[in-house]
Amino acid sequence: MKVTMKEVAKKAGVGVGTVSRVLNNGSVKASTRQKVEKVIEELDYQPDFYARGLKTNQTFSVALILPSVWHPFFSEFAFYVENSLESRNYKLYLCNSSGNAEKEHEYIQMVKQNKVDGIIGITYSNIDKYISSNLPFVSIDRYFTEDVVYVAADSEAGGRLAARELEKRGCQQLAYIGGYQETPNETKNRLKYFELECQRLGISVKSLNMLEPLTDVSKHIKQFLLDNPEIDGIFTINDSMAYDVIGVAEALGRKIPSELQIIGFDGERTREGAPYQVSTIAQPIREMAEMAVTLLIDVIAGKTVEKRTVLPIKFAEGGTTKVI
Repeated sequence: MKVTMKEVAKKAGVGVGTVSRVLNNGSVKASTRQKVEKVIEELDYQPDFYARGLKTNQTFSVALILPSVWHPFFSEFAFYVENSLESRNYKLYLCNSSGNAEKEHEYIQMVKQNKVDGIIGITYSNIDKYISSNLPFVSIDRYFTEDVVYVAADSEAGGRLAARELEKRGCQQLAYIGGYQETPNETKNRLKYFELECQRLGISVKSLNMLEPLTDVSKHIKQFLLDNPEIDGIFTINDSMAYDVIGVAEALGRKIPSELQIIGFDGERTREGAPYQVSTIAQPIREMAEMAVTLLIDVIAGKTVEKRTVLPIKFAEGGTTKVI
């Protein structure tokens, strides 16, 4: 016979409301939480989230829209989002959208149809017309016409930091290589403030900024490097682009980092605690995920939250810049 919340409360010597607060990650003394969680484990109590949802008109589930799970940054972000939701007894629906606006629209409809309580989205497709300020939606990097909550790493500081790190390692001819979308988003600040910092430092800078979706990336990078052989330091839009640049540069006989130094942006790693794959402007991926979840849960609860949250970045060595 299924164990009830009342039985858990009775054995733990607390009220049913206290058990409910523990399950909902509410405010409970640490000693009380520990006692209740121990009884829950002993009795193998399984909360009836379906009944809980009917009572509160919530599903206790959230959709996460990603452009692709192939990208290491997106997959790591999803990992931390799910962990954070799990700690709050929420479940995750994952949408691998491949930039398909209609597919993303279907997930947005799930909120309106009460199939999920809210959405966290990393999207660069044209879905502005589907987004409204009263939709429980937290965006990453991108902002919309409507006043939507979003979380971003500090791309402005990242662009400036990349220029300074290359300059202090002896680079004198800098370049930026990346792709961009027509939708408004924080990542465009990486190029803007990289160039501004180069100007401030009195360093020459050139750019290869390609409109997405990208095609023949290696061909464009190769021609850019052949046309500008003097370049000795490159900042890329993300770490994935840095790998493309490394492949092309090495095929052209450029030695990294002795002849050409490269800094990416993201902070990709093969596993938690592993070395960075390239020297990079590392985003606080865990903190971004946890902040997005916290903000979304607050929005779902009807609380007023900050519309724009920008989190700090850092430079991380990854073998594609000189050690100083």
